[in-house]
Amino acid sequence: MNNRLRVLRAERAWSQQDLAERLEVSRQSVNAIETGRYDPSLPLAFKIADLFGLAIEDIFVNPAKEQDQ
Repeated sequence: MNNRLRVLRAERAWSQQDLAERLEVSRQSVNAIETGRYDPSLPLAFKIADLFGLAIEDIFVNPAKEQDQ
């Protein structure tokens, strides 16, 4: 799943570790989500969206939907 997490994090000048601490996950988890190697659970996706004040759909994009457009 594609996402804007790295961009959103960089806009706030947060390191992966900073974001991980805010989300209560490991830095490795943040890295895996940013690089598309891991899709977050729904509760974690909601936590990420809440942290950035955005809807889940504004952060995570289904690649199959991108191809349809």
